[in-house]
Amino acid sequence: MTSRKQWLKMSEIAPHLEITKNRQRYRETQKTVDVSISWLRSFLGEALLVRQRQGQIQRLPPMEHFDSLIADAQRYAKAIFHGHRTFYRTGGKLLSKTPRTSTGIFGLDEILAGGIPSGRVVLVLGGPGTGKTILSTQFLVNGIRSYDENAVFVSLDESRQHYYAEMEKFGWDLAQSEKENRFVFVDASPIRNIPGEVKIGKTTIGKRDFSMLSLIESIRSAVKGIDARRIAIDPIASLVFQYPDVVERRNAVLDLMEALVGTGATCMVNSESLTGGVGREREVQLEEYLAHGVIMLQTLQVGRALVRVLQVEKMRETPVDMQPHPYKISGMGIEVFAKESVF
Repeated sequence: MTSRKQWLKMSEIAPHLEITKNRQRYRETQKTVDVSISWLRSFLGEALLVRQRQGQIQRLPPMEHFDSLIADAQRYAKAIFHGHRTFYRTGGKLLSKTPRTSTGIFGLDEILAGGIPSGRVVLVLGGPGTGKTILSTQFLVNGIRSYDENAVFVSLDESRQHYYAEMEKFGWDLAQSEKENRFVFVDASPIRNIPGEVKIGKTTIGKRDFSMLSLIESIRSAVKGIDARRIAIDPIASLVFQYPDVVERRNAVLDLMEALVGTGATCMVNSESLTGGVGREREVQLEEYLAHGVIMLQTLQVGRALVRVLQVEKMRETPVDMQPHPYKISGMGIEVFAKESVF
């Protein structure tokens, strides 16, 4: 018969035994993934050789391209299981049960333990040319293509024509997605040109309040129209800077974020980072405290070279990897090197 003392001892170690079993299952699954990737490499190589012998292709593609495809497949497979790894690392806490929205961006999902917590608002900060618009658009496009999630892009700066032309260089045909009712472009740039006061009936509303109300209503209407699950706003700086008073700015940002959360969609909001230059100390912005997550894109000087660096400064319900990771912008969009660090 088990004594009370023995029973208490068993009750203490039982959860750890279960976690150990789960960890072993994960290792076995990860080993299967690695073996499958190895087979994939062999099968693709054989298939290419056969096609070359049959005259279907003139020459084999460069090995660098071939290895790049394999590396992408391997990173994607490991990113899928990263969420499980987080579960074992945290001792099976509730953190692992947080629903996540995959960005579909190689490397970034691995850093974020599988993706962004669903329904949250993430602030993407960066200077000119760091890829804020590319990152947020890639998040939307991957949602449409890979996860059957419609998307809304809200522009406060750029016209539809220029935006579509720039994103087409990455192979993202947003005009076609719009025709298929999978994507909506909201041109909110006219909001910046609203006169000082606006009259609605007998009521007079200030420009700033009307701007925010108009933006929120435009977003809600677009999301409802196609049942969007992903939203990107680019950028909010021109809207937020209309509020020089800190309290008014805080309330305006809160109103916007509460409206975004109310849609149920997962959101990326782009803004400019206030920095004195490459690698220098920067000013922390109010929006960073109010957003659920913050992703920083910047260019750092490492030795004699300038390196693009991505850093997750905060992400609620997520074990944050705060190390700055290098990333690149290629013809396919943004790729983050999650296993590398600049320091």
